[in-house]
Amino acid sequence: MELSESVMKGLQTLAEPNVFDLKSFTIFMDVAFDSLDSSRGESVLGHPELRHIDQTTLKHCHTAATTFILEGVKQNADKSTISSCLEDVRFQNERVDTFYNSFQKHKKSLESLLSSTDTCPPHITDAEWRLEYCIKNSHVHKVNQPSYLISLNTERAGASSEINFSCTMDQLQDLVGKMKDAAKSLERAAQS
Repeated sequence: MELSESVMKGLQTLAEPNVFDLKSFTIFMDVAFDSLDSSRGESVLGHPELRHIDQTTLKHCHTAATTFILEGVKQNADKSTISSCLEDVRFQNERVDTFYNSFQKHKKSLESLLSSTDTCPPHITDAEWRLEYCIKNSHVHKVNQPSYLISLNTERAGASSEINFSCTMDQLQDLVGKMKDAAKSLERAAQS
């Protein structure tokens, strides 16, 4: 696994017995996994057994540990991969075993969490429009301008929704031009 320098330093700090004794390390790992696994997970900063550790160090180590955990789940890392990475940052065998046991315990729920994370925007499945002509505004001034009421039906992960907006003729022409440019860019990308 490729990890950033900051994550490596956080894991190295977590491996130091003079910063985290075995009891503190075990508690820290339980809290770190629970914070990912549960929306109401306990914070490492508020845990009474970890108050003797500097708060900045706790934050850094927590960020490093959770990053490593999520990266391991994302890559479906096995015991040898995890052990190798942790030994590279000077984890003792007992700490590697503690980490891996917690990793195995929470792996399925974290895989589910990662699979439910969706970064894809909704897909437009249909579009409807209606021309509206405004003769006067609320101040009784003559306007005499057309506007378009657009309704886009979208779908994301099986759920449908609707996006409604109003635009002028110039705005609509600009939107159509940008959509044509985007379609051409996609065609060029697909041909490369």
